[in-house]
Amino acid sequence: MDKSLTALKTEIVSNLIASNEDFKEIVEGMDPKDLADIASDDIDRKMIEAIGSQELKRLKLIDSALTRIQQGKYGLCVKCGKRIPQDRLEAIPYALMCIECKTAEERRNR
Repeated sequence: MDKSLTALKTEIVSNLIASNEDFKEIVEGMDPKDLADIASDDIDRKMIEAIGSQELKRLKLIDSALTRIQQGKYGLCVKCGKRIPQDRLEAIPYALMCIECKTAEERRNR
């Protein structure tokens, strides 16, 4: 799972570089690193403006999932603690909540 999350992260950063000149200039101005390292660096204000908020959110969720793997908590819902079903993790490898908790949260936020 660690590898697929890192691959997803690299893909997002690659797509951002390809589609966004500002982001490309920021990345090219950094010390040479691999793309996964660039994505996990502290993202400054300029970078936040350059990339879409949706992609930024996905990068943060992926970082959170990678941290949870290191802590041995990956695949457990952050709300109720139950195991997240495997099919949900295959569809959304960075999912932090089981479908019930996620649905309840979305209802509250409407």
